[in-house]
Amino acid sequence: MPEERVTPYIWVSWLTKLMVGESMCEWAAWFKAWNESWSYKKMPSDFDSTTWKIHHTLLLNKVRSELESDGKTVFVENQNKFTLRGKLASLGGKPDLITTTAGFGTIYDVKTGNPSPAHHVQLMIYMYAIPRALKHYNGVRFEGKVIYEDHEFAISNSAVDTRFIDNLANLIRRIASHTPAKKVPSLIDCSFCNLTDSDCFEKIQGEIPESGCTKDF
Repeated sequence: MPEERVTPYIWVSWLTKLMVGESMCEWAAWFKAWNESWSYKKMPSDFDSTTWKIHHTLLLNKVRSELESDGKTVFVENQNKFTLRGKLASLGGKPDLITTTAGFGTIYDVKTGNPSPAHHVQLMIYMYAIPRALKHYNGVRFEGKVIYEDHEFAISNSAVDTRFIDNLANLIRRIASHTPAKKVPSLIDCSFCNLTDSDCFEKIQGEIPESGCTKDF
């Protein structure tokens, strides 16, 4: 049996696809938020995490080296880990790189996969949370940069507006509720979910079919 947390803990990466509609199943995030991660089974991953970690680290070190060559002081991964405690839940994350200068800062997140709006949202959540969670960044106005292997995407401070914060807060409230969040099983969502059918009885298993083609249109 999974061991329930006293207060839900939500990792930033669980929210990003939900906020942009790439995933519709809020229940998976709700379950993980309310249960200790060591206490429930997880699907074995066929994703080559070792290769991903090597590529990610290479790109991260390249970006870090370039920033330091420009005279910037760079804070890396575990130095940036935060927990933002709210009334209903705690929000946790770990941005790749942070630099600051005279009240202004930039949060960098390095991505080796295909570009996705969820990557932008991840940075926007960091831009909201970091100044509130870490005292030494109080009052710092952050912008964000998603760094891909062949280009980068900049996010201005103004993107984290009232509408974005309200949407984020509403999602967190749903996941932090004692009432289970909505379960929306689908082949795509379930394929990327590491929960097993021992906890999610509606989990759909199988391979995602390749796209077909037709000559009729």
